[in-house]
Amino acid sequence: MEASLAEHAKAKHFHTVTPLLESWALSQVAGTTVFLKCENVQPAGSFKIRGIGHFCQEAAKKGCRHLVCSSGGNAGIAAAYSAQRLGIPATIVLPEGASLKVVKRLQGEGAEVQLSGKVWDEANLKAQELAKRDGWVNVSPFDHPLIWEGHSSLVRELKAVLGTPPGVLVLAVGGGGLLAGVSAGLAEVGWQHVPIVAMETRGAHCLNAAIEAGRLVTLPNITSVAKSLGAKTVVARALECAQDFKILSEVVEDAEAVSAVQRFLDDERMLVEPACGAALAAIYSGILGKLQAEGHLPPSLASVVVIVCGGNSIDSQELQSLKARVGQS
Repeated sequence: MEASLAEHAKAKHFHTVTPLLESWALSQVAGTTVFLKCENVQPAGSFKIRGIGHFCQEAAKKGCRHLVCSSGGNAGIAAAYSAQRLGIPATIVLPEGASLKVVKRLQGEGAEVQLSGKVWDEANLKAQELAKRDGWVNVSPFDHPLIWEGHSSLVRELKAVLGTPPGVLVLAVGGGGLLAGVSAGLAEVGWQHVPIVAMETRGAHCLNAAIEAGRLVTLPNITSVAKSLGAKTVVARALECAQDFKILSEVVEDAEAVSAVQRFLDDERMLVEPACGAALAAIYSGILGKLQAEGHLPPSLASVVVIVCGGNSIDSQELQSLKARVGQS
């Protein structure tokens, strides 16, 4: 019975086809139709399950006996969720400041949790060390072709519902895995001309810094409250995408991301992390209008698709605490 369950788990995707909802409130702000790709309703709480689920299934097929993943939270939950369905043990390495909510969720998925380092990059070193053990496989949160391949499924779903390409696609960038996957998906469905607005918060803006410098840049530290965007260096593939596709890199302040989280909660009754707030700030902070005024986007857009990437380390108490930290009461 166990074996057949594991075989079944290897065959079926772990992610679900998420709803694409037209947002009346955001359409009013943007002055054009805004669609929300609701990755916040994925079974593991964020888009990460698409790529990480795919990666873990492939690792299981190759005989992996233990999965290890370093994470600010969302990637770890996706890895733990996948491991449980595959019947494989998982160890998730989090930075020391990880939210208790995330730790409980990981333990609830049956994973062992280790805390190591102050930021994700340090936790990642620990995960790489553990993955040297026989039969253990390191699951990168964002840096692997299988992960990008898994994320590209999101664009196939957009094509199935929309039929025609949107005027612009908006997403948040942390390590760059979602950007790499969405770019691959756009190329696959023949939508490679669709501009992507890649949103980051200042203090976690590793893509923007890399584009400015024309090469990969390592940020000295992660100072943003959007911890899920907290990779000091963006994945090399994301920088390549910035050269191969029309990618407009924009940075907002933490206060704008947190304000977008609150406004989105009020408008749509959905609570998302500040990392996701960074993407929503493209509309709430008028970034799209600015890009149109500067001639980077056409004056009229067919529609806007915002990837609502979700996130697990947020609740009403955490939102209040974030608002206090950025001076909003």
